[in-house]
Amino acid sequence: MIGIVDYGRGNLRSVEKALAKLNFPAKIMTEPEELKAVQGIILPGVGAFADAMAALKEKSWIEPLRQYAASGRPFLGICLGMQVLFAIGEEHGEHQGLALLPGRVVRFSEGRKVPHMGWNTMHQERPSLLLKGIPEEAFFYFVHSYYAVPDDPEVVAGSCDYGVRFPALVGRDNVWGAQFHPEKSSPWGLTLLENFGRWVSENDCVSSY
Repeated sequence: MIGIVDYGRGNLRSVEKALAKLNFPAKIMTEPEELKAVQGIILPGVGAFADAMAALKEKSWIEPLRQYAASGRPFLGICLGMQVLFAIGEEHGEHQGLALLPGRVVRFSEGRKVPHMGWNTMHQERPSLLLKGIPEEAFFYFVHSYYAVPDDPEVVAGSCDYGVRFPALVGRDNVWGAQFHPEKSSPWGLTLLENFGRWVSENDCVSSY
């Protein structure tokens, strides 16, 4: 079972429908206690970094999400859900993230239309099980004004150009994030979600709660 974290800042239904299309059981979770019953989670997100972290704090998700990541079970952040995996976000001031990956989230510089919205090709920087079956320079759908700057370049598995080279797919161990919306990036976005779903299905980690 894949859990989709509901903290009031995500496209929950579109993610749920994409997983259903791929025949992976999923549930929208409204309480942190529900993390105990799922083998993998997706953290979606739209909007501002500070608002997302405030909502996660208000609904008591922050420490349970950190504990879930530490348990070794598959964890995928999408768009803003990817950005809050990092330590610091610079949107409307400096704000603490989940700090599951080292680095900052910064705004695109002047000279390009912001937000970066639409389709872009992704260059694969290193192998990832999430990229299985996805060709080099495949197109994905983006909507964002900020991008991650990891402290460790080794966490970048895929990147895109938009006036600057920015991470499109990041991760290490069991914690991964996609800056694009895989649920809106058919067919390759669905392939990535299918790879995640298979990973969850094969995952034999037990709850550490």
